[in-house]
Amino acid sequence: MHYGYLKAEKGVHRLVRISPFNSAGKRMTSFASIEVMPELDDNVEVDIRPEDIKMEAFRASGAGGQHINKTSSAVRLTHIPTGVVTSCQTQRSQHQNRDYAMKMLKAKLVELAEQQQKEKISDIKGEQMDNGWGSQIRSYVFQPYTMVKDLRTGFEMGNIGAVMDGDLNGFINAYLKAASLGTLKNKTKKTRHCKFSAMPYFFLKNCFGCFFDC
Repeated sequence: MHYGYLKAEKGVHRLVRISPFNSAGKRMTSFASIEVMPELDDNVEVDIRPEDIKMEAFRASGAGGQHINKTSSAVRLTHIPTGVVTSCQTQRSQHQNRDYAMKMLKAKLVELAEQQQKEKISDIKGEQMDNGWGSQIRSYVFQPYTMVKDLRTGFEMGNIGAVMDGDLNGFINAYLKAASLGTLKNKTKKTRHCKFSAMPYFFLKNCFGCFFDC
């Protein structure tokens, strides 16, 4: 499935079940933070077109041999689209200096491309929500009944087994529809109280009445 569909799964998911690790058989609440990222190519390649390079030749400065300071052997290269500039005057000939300056230019452009890729990843990831109450996008209840409900769209399914096996089409379609209509609900700003009671949330941690809005 493509990133454009699966990005709807990004967020905090809440699971309510009878814990296999609790000898008293009490219901336990767990949270899982899901991150969805597109697959990006790790091999960053830079295509430098000749028309994008401005070359300037000048006389080398500093100590050098009889030839190096008397001819315009030093080279400065400017990559016009990005403004990146490199220069070299350490080699004996203009051709050698140009080759070395080009190697440095390619290295700088690769570094720039990698930085842009990191920024792109950061933009895609966005803000990471707290892995806890008030931040969840979906709840999965196994006991005392079975229900999966998306708190952003209101879409729900009773067949929790099918959902756990990967049947997410209903949730994804509901998310995409709500996103296109601008009707997604923001559950991250909810107060920690249940609509069925005025009790604070820590008394309701295992209360299933607050499943729908807590």
